[in-house]
Amino acid sequence: MDDVKWAIAREIPHLRRYARALLRDADAADDLVQDCLERALKKHRLWRRKGSLRSWLFRIVYTQFLNGRARRQKARETTSLDDVVQPPAIPAAQVDHVEAVEVMEALVTIDEDQRAALLLVAVEGMAYDEAADALDIPIGTLRSRLWRGREALKAVRPARSGSNRASLRRVK
Repeated sequence: MDDVKWAIAREIPHLRRYARALLRDADAADDLVQDCLERALKKHRLWRRKGSLRSWLFRIVYTQFLNGRARRQKARETTSLDDVVQPPAIPAAQVDHVEAVEVMEALVTIDEDQRAALLLVAVEGMAYDEAADALDIPIGTLRSRLWRGREALKAVRPARSGSNRASLRRVK
């Protein structure tokens, strides 16, 4: 059990980043990760040792994210987007940072399923099979969501010369 706890603890920063990107609210994301960790520790015997612990944990986070959709929808009806997305106090001068912020802001506008797939592959660096396992979908469906998500990001983001294509493949 101690080795499982240690392996789970190593994934917390990744789970936290993924949850924050999905929810766009640090407090709600921390709650989601906490719920995930609690569930993982209670149900650690259900983890198939032949599969990746990381994708199992991401599947728990994503499943809980989907299960909380109704609650979030109700909260979204009472909260304006201006209250959720806070502009930085001092605009960044670094081109890469600005572009990464633009991509993350554009991610907010695309479909949740596409965003979840893009975050796992582009931000978390998961392999397609591992991301498909985490989302509990076939790999073909994952590829389709990635393609549609990238196309949606291209449509949302202002046209930039040069590095636009590369930034859609790997979000920093």
